[in-house]
This record gives sequence, structure tokens and C-alpha cells, in this order.
Amino acid sequence: MILPKRRFYFSVLAALMLSCSAADHVAGQTAAVLKTAPDAATPITSLKIQIADPDKNKSDTTLVPVTFGQVFAPGDVPDPAALTGSLADGTPVALQVDAKARHSDGSLRHAVLTAAVPLSLAGEVTTLALNRAQTAVTRANGTGPAELLKSGFTARVNITLNGQLYTVSADELLRAGKPAVWLSGPLVNEWQVWSAFKTAQGVVHPNLSARFAIRSYTGTGAGSVDVVIENDWAYAPGPQNYTYDVQVLVGGKPVYSKTQLTHYHHARWRKVFNWGTRPETQIRHDTAYLISSRAVPNYDRPLRTSAPLMSVSSVHLPGDKVESKGENKAENKFEPMGSGLAMAYMPSTGGRGDIGLLPGWAVSYLLSMNSGAKKAMLATADLSGSWSMHYRNQITNRPVSIVDYPYMSLVGNPGDTLNPKTRKLEVFPVCGGDCKTPLTADSAHEPAMSYLPYLVTGDYYYLEELQFWAMYDLLQSNPGYRENSKGLFHRTQVRAQAWILRDLASVAYITPDADVLKKQFENFLSTNLDWYNATYSFNSSADNTFGALTDIDARQYRNYTAIAPWQDDFFTSAVGYTVELGFEKALPLLKWKAKFPIKRMTDPGYCWIFGAAYEFHVTDRNGAPMYKDMAQSYRASNPENVTSLPCGSLAMANALKLRVGEMTGYADSPGGFPSNMQPALAYAAKVDVPGGAQAWKVFMARSVKPDYSQSSQYAIVPRTK
Repeated sequence: MILPKRRFYFSVLAALMLSCSAADHVAGQTAAVLKTAPDAATPITSLKIQIADPDKNKSDTTLVPVTFGQVFAPGDVPDPAALTGSLADGTPVALQVDAKARHSDGSLRHAVLTAAVPLSLAGEVTTLALNRAQTAVTRANGTGPAELLKSGFTARVNITLNGQLYTVSADELLRAGKPAVWLSGPLVNEWQVWSAFKTAQGVVHPNLSARFAIRSYTGTGAGSVDVVIENDWAYAPGPQNYTYDVQVLVGGKPVYSKTQLTHYHHARWRKVFNWGTRPETQIRHDTAYLISSRAVPNYDRPLRTSAPLMSVSSVHLPGDKVESKGENKAENKFEPMGSGLAMAYMPSTGGRGDIGLLPGWAVSYLLSMNSGAKKAMLATADLSGSWSMHYRNQITNRPVSIVDYPYMSLVGNPGDTLNPKTRKLEVFPVCGGDCKTPLTADSAHEPAMSYLPYLVTGDYYYLEELQFWAMYDLLQSNPGYRENSKGLFHRTQVRAQAWILRDLASVAYITPDADVLKKQFENFLSTNLDWYNATYSFNSSADNTFGALTDIDARQYRNYTAIAPWQDDFFTSAVGYTVELGFEKALPLLKWKAKFPIKRMTDPGYCWIFGAAYEFHVTDRNGAPMYKDMAQSYRASNPENVTSLPCGSLAMANALKLRVGEMTGYADSPGGFPSNMQPALAYAAKVDVPGGAQAWKVFMARSVKPDYSQSSQYAIVPRTK
């Protein structure tokens, strides 16, 4: 069924508008239907929506269902059933709310919203306002897939491996059993099904499987099918790469094919296809509201970014016409098993656009709401499945967890994984064939590829990517070091601790409340914060005056006498981010950590020109007492012919071959050490620690600053409230 193209009569539609709300659980949500005009409503935020490919010769308006993710600040939506939608003139809009997560005060944190929006075929922008009504509305249930199947929907994946045809059919899976429910209500329903690939004779492939998320917009004959092909069973014997030909059919018609695709072990790939006829839309969230919700850091909003379009100028994005032949040889990073905009070999060092609380391309999208930047961000998030670090539990059908297997590990001796209770090794099976891959994951250099994509789309694939990567972070440790199922991660380099903390805070914050992994991630985060607070924040006897991590894992420089301030700044920024997400246990740690960036900019015994130094000495030798003040560290970390000069003077600048007022550490680079320091200082400036505001003032008065328009992941500034 094709959506009718018709004139839109607001007075008539106002009487017909629906408003829907769903209970906050993964399956079986209920939905609310607004039967009368809502009472006085309080505006919360708004979105800009338009037809993606407008027909300039058309002036008609058509009613289009759109689905997106939306995060809310604490207290803004006390009751999801009272959330309503409207146009700029106040006309009510049909709105379905599939609530997913709530704040500690019970208010809505994150939801997947679907609205029936009148859009001009000529491409004019329509504003959709989200409002808080004074009263909730009555509830109505969603529907099952019977109507969809009756309409003739089909979707199938065929792979030919070693001359043998294997298939999985989405419509057959829908008929065969009760699917999982992701979205449920009057406007849209989404069901999830999966199966291992099988031959016509019923022979099951031991490693390869297909998953479908089938979205159906009620009464439109249109929707989408999300196809994910996986090679990621955690304990299937003989894991390996597989090279096959693949074909995807929707409605009996081929929509994607690729020959000789090498699917790496413990990896997965995704494609999304529309079925029926529904105009493609562009949705732009309110950047100011997203930032004010504290779900994302306080990036410098006036910044104008050019990186998103430049970064994709030489590659093909999904939807571009490109010939794809052979095993991943099209030099197209956006094909299955590609790396997108991320670094394929993550352990690569140096200034990079993908390292930070969010990668540079995600920040570019956040600040610009540019459709091309969004497309590049989502395409890269799709490809986060390409790395060989995805381990799915065949029993639970979820990402494998150290709660279920407390002795599993990706490092160390296999004997370390012996569970004394079960007397079984929990090590993953060894490779059973070719396991080579050009993609290498590394928690110390791991970009946050899927967090913002899940936040703004609500797509389940991105949620699971968050969970896979967070569990991988914990598997990158010896079971004894992490204390098995506690998931402690301090026994690694500081930058790894920073990004693991970021990942755990993100996934604990945004995972749906009804998801069994939610409580696990919250517990991992809480246990680690307890360890840091006990070791540093609340440890009055600790031999540490700096507010820096100084244990043996941090002192990896100059024969274990020096730390890397830039790595410590990564960790401080991750702690600040965790505080803003609402995890109160992180606040004492932030107050303790804030001292280090503040002292490097304001302590009279230390020159702020070296505030972002590569190394910072904290002791004379390994095992000796820590220095007692910043002056000792300053003298030990820098040559006497420099420390004897007045701080910030012309003489010092000449000696360092810098400009007056220029910090060391590549001050003009958006990936330099002063840029690494900026997020830490931004959080330190707003926490209740003396000197924060002054430290930020000194930092902003430096004479040489980077151009963040090319790479904006460190362009974080203090909040004004």
C-alpha cells in the first residue's frame, strides 16, 4: 500500500490525532491513545523533519510515520503516558512512546518515539514539538505480526558456502514462534527473530546465523527490515573466518548481494532495507537540548565543524552506487567487514579523530545536525560489528557476560580460566581455521562508535553493539586481576581505564531498564567506582598529593617514575562524564581527580606552560615515596635551564622555541596534549574544587589554540548551569 499524497487539512486531522505511550520494557509494551485534545502542555524539546529527496514540483503534504530515539533530562517527563507531540501551530500529532529507560527519580530517560508527521513533498521543514501534558492518557495495545504476514511480507538471506546453499527466512520465523518485541503500539510495531543458517535438508551451520528486526507501520503497508549476519557464538567449537556469497531478498526481490565476502570470526555485519513505499526523511534533533540533558558532554555549540563532509569525500557511504566484487577488496571501508571512519588497527598511537568521550565524527554530527554527518556516523556504527570481539552466549542469546562466566578471559594463560566450582575451563575455543583479520580492537584506543547512534535512533543493533564492546573491555583482563565477576579494570594502562569507564557509564545509563544486562553493567560501574574511591578519593593515608593515578599501571614512563598527564586527563574527563550521567559515586572521585589539571595550571610551584606535558615525574625511583608538591615534579620533569626561567616569559618561549603564552605538547593541534587536557579542565572548572575557574581562565588565555572545526572531539567547555 502506498501512502496517499493528499492535501493536509489541519482542522480535520486535529480531531483524529493519536498519542501513544509504551511501558518501559523490552517486550509487550502497551501504548496510550489520546482520544481528545490534550490539556495545556509544557514544551520540552523539538525536532526538525523533512522529506530527504524532495520533489520541487510538488506542493502536496503527506502523512509520514517517523521513528527516532530521544533522551530526556531528569524530571522533564515524569510519566511517559503524558508525553505528546504537536506541530509548530499547536496541532496535535500522533505520537507513540516506547519507553526504554528511566532516571532514578522515575522520570523518562530514553524512549523510542514514532510520530505521524505531515510533511511537504517539496521538502519544507516541519517542526515536531514534544510536550509534557498535565494528565496521562488511556492505554491501548500494539498488535502481533499476523497482519504483516497476511499482507505478503517476506525477507530471506541466502549464503552459498563451499558450494552449499544455506538460508534463513524472516517470515518463516515470524510464523514459527513468538518473536521478541522491541516496539509496540498503534503506529508501529517491531519484532525480532533469529536463526542459524540451515540447508534445505535441515543441516545447521555451527557458527553462522541471521537476525532480523522487522518494523511495520500500521495501515501503511510499509516498514523496514534490519538484517544482521553473525559469526559470533562464544563457545561454538572451531571458530574461524568464512568466505561466502550472500544474497538478501525482501518481498521476493534481491536488495543486496556480494560475492566472496570474508566474514571474520566473532564479528557481524548489518544492512537495513525498506519495504513498501514510505518517503525517506531527515530528522534533526535539538542539539541544545541533547547537551543540556547531560546525556552528552557540553561541546562548544558555536563551533562550526567541517570534518564530517571532508572525512567521507573519498569513500562510499551506504546508498552510493559502487561496484563491489571480491573479498573485501573494493577499498570501500563502508562495505561489510569494513571499518568506516574508525581506525582499523585500534592500537595505533598518535593524535586521532576517533579518540575521546565521543569520536570526532559524532561530535561533528551533534553540533551540525548535518544529514551527511549523520549518515557517516550511522554507517560507522553499523560497522562496529566488524571487529573480532563479539561473543554471544548461545544459552542466553545475549552478549556473553562475566557474571555467567567469571573466569573467562581473552588474555593470559588458558589455565587461569578454570572455574573452581564447575571444574571447567571458561576459555573460548581455539581457532579452527583461518582467523586472520586486518581489524584489531583495543580498549586503550577504542572509539565510542554506537552510543550516540543508539541515543538518536533507538535501533536495537546499536544497543547490542554498546553491550558487546563493554563486555569486551572487561574480557581484556586476567580473571584474577579483575576479581572475576566484579569486573575491576584498574590493572591496565590509564587511557584504557578511561575509555572502559566511559563505556560502562554509557551502557549502564542507556540500556533499557528491563534488559537483564542493565543491572550487571550498573554493578560493574558501581564496583569500580568503589575501588577508585577507596584507593584514592577516601584514602587519607594515600601518598598522593597530585590528584593523579600513580600506581604501577600509571607509572609506565622513565623506569616507573613518571606518569602521562594526557592519559590521566582522559580518565578525569571520563569521570566527569560519568558524574553528568547521574552516577553519584563518581562525584567524590571527580573532586579528587580535578586537583591534577587545576594544579598544573595554577600551582605557584609549577609552570602552566607545561600543564599538558607528555610526562610528569612523581617519584625519584620505583618504590620510593611520591613527591610532596608540584614544585618537585616540575624540577624533575624538565631541564634546569628551563625551570630556572620565569614561567611564560619570553626567555622561556625562546628556550622552548614556542610563542609567548604557548603551551608545550602541540598546542595548535586538535589532537595535541593541551586539547587532551581541555575536557578534564572543563569538568574540573565546574566541580566544587578550589581553583577550577581560575585554571580554566589561564587555559583559555593561552596564545596558541587548535582549530577544532577539523576534529572536535575535545571541544568541551564548562557548563554555565
